[in-house]
Amino acid sequence: MNGMTLYLFQLVLVTTAVTLLLRAFPFIAFGRGNRPPELIRYIGEVVSPAAIAMLVVYCYWAYFKARPFSAAYGWNLPEIAAGVLVVALHLWKRNPLLSIIAGVILYMFLVQKVFP
Repeated sequence: MNGMTLYLFQLVLVTTAVTLLLRAFPFIAFGRGNRPPELIRYIGEVVSPAAIAMLVVYCYWAYFKARPFSAAYGWNLPEIAAGVLVVALHLWKRNPLLSIIAGVILYMFLVQKVFP
């Protein structure tokens, strides 16, 4: 093994160990049968939607600030249409995977075929 291969092997080992420890942490901290404290359960329910909402606002804010509505970018239709589709599908079907995949497909279609 040369130096770079050994380095990459060690990198994969460390990454694997950290991932395993992060996945096992709740079971180590709270045991298998015990319920986590109410604060932890509340944080688990609130943080994911809050983080997603923050990312959506951040991405749209940064995008529209950098490139306001202009005909050169198709009036930002791909981003708006994909976002509306994701929200509508999620509210209708309550399936995050379906809504995300459909939004990505619509966005890619619009960007590559309609507004190249």
